[in-house]
Amino acid sequence: MMAINKPHELHQRRFRRNLWVGLILGGFVVLVFGITMVKISNGQKMEAFDHVVRPSLVEEAK
Repeated sequence: MMAINKPHELHQRRFRRNLWVGLILGGFVVLVFGITMVKISNGQKMEAFDHVVRPSLVEEAK
């Protein structure tokens, strides 16, 4: 049976770096999700550029 060795310093540094990258990516996902929920909950129309004339964007002649 092999003895369990102490993890090398390289593995500890790699783990910390991966942890920070994961936290940053998770924060970005939460930020995008939050912005999306705010835009949807405000009731704004989510209109895309689809080359179609939309009455909501046409200015009325005075």
